[in-house]
Amino acid sequence: MSLLRSARFPAIILLVAAAAALIIANTAAGPALDDFMHVYLGIPGVFELSIAHWIKDGLLAIFFFVVAVELQFELTNGELNSARKALQPAIAAAGGVIVPIAVFLVFAAGSPAAGGWPIPTATDIAFALGVLAVFGKGLPSGIRIFLLALAILDDIVGIIFIAVLFTTDVNIGLLALAALAVIAFGVLSRFLDSRAKAGVGVLLVVLAVIAWALTYLSGVHATIAGVALGLAMYQRPALQVRHALEPWVNGLVLPLFAFSAALVVIPAVSPTELSPAFWGVLVALPVGKIIGISLFGWIALRIGARGRAPHLSFADLLAAGALGGIGFTVSLLLSELAFSDLPEIRDQATLGVLAGSVISLVIAAVLVAMRARHFRRVRDIDADEVEVPSPSSPDRGQLA
Repeated sequence: MSLLRSARFPAIILLVAAAAALIIANTAAGPALDDFMHVYLGIPGVFELSIAHWIKDGLLAIFFFVVAVELQFELTNGELNSARKALQPAIAAAGGVIVPIAVFLVFAAGSPAAGGWPIPTATDIAFALGVLAVFGKGLPSGIRIFLLALAILDDIVGIIFIAVLFTTDVNIGLLALAALAVIAFGVLSRFLDSRAKAGVGVLLVVLAVIAWALTYLSGVHATIAGVALGLAMYQRPALQVRHALEPWVNGLVLPLFAFSAALVVIPAVSPTELSPAFWGVLVALPVGKIIGISLFGWIALRIGARGRAPHLSFADLLAAGALGGIGFTVSLLLSELAFSDLPEIRDQATLGVLAGSVISLVIAAVLVAMRARHFRRVRDIDADEVEVPSPSSPDRGQLA
């Protein structure tokens, strides 16, 4: 389980799952696997979802629950619990949303693909931290803190997009019942430390399932239920539950989603025939994120008082921008939602997410390794200066 809690291993599993799906989808076994993913499971006539939807709407809600618990902690006790701490990453995150949208629309404006503009706004925190863990040995903690805050703010934007843009024909009555279930869940979670811990735990699971089902039936995307439950849960037990769920999310939920989302057939067309959605996402993730995060981050450093942590150089911001371009999980979900009625464009947008994220990953690995080497060299120089006695010191005289 410790491997699945690390920053490196889960990122590798995600990449392998997506690559395996892409390979299988383009072999003779692809159509059979696609048919299997569209097998419906549930109570006939009452509540049925395809296997792909159980993964996207069901299992992924657990991932968003874990994200929301982390968000709750950061907003109350962590790196975003004050306006001063949140200012720089918030401005950089704004750039990491605005510029990729602009870049995407340069390619897609006026075409059916224009509705995919939210796709390149997301950052995959698991991948980004995985790259930091592999290539960032020696980086100061401020860069990791900045990236974590940036990715969390990106998650907030992604959650807002999912809740606002991809919700249609909302049943207010069912949504109100879902809200009541979430409130009851939050209140009951305060009793997890009581002697009746097991019974309370069972009731919480039942309430969570009810809240999820009511949210789904109301017309709101079901992952929003995971967000609401994570924010509503009492913090101490919420962090304990998050710790327990983390290996399952990293080792099962996210790889399954990556596998199901990457089951796309690579179109046998020339590059000029590819959808603007493909080119928009492909360019917006690496280029839009790097420009947006580094430029707006630099502006944020000029606005905030110098010397306030995290204080980053422009080179650090370039590395953070490249890491921000690794969209993957949330970008894949946004691609599914944005083009749910246009499967050909959806598949090409998905390919754009995969290719753009890999390009960002490679650029980020190079930039992070360069910054890490710089900071290690600076530390070595400082250490040498401390160890070598000055000419006027008594020790120097004795050595002479």
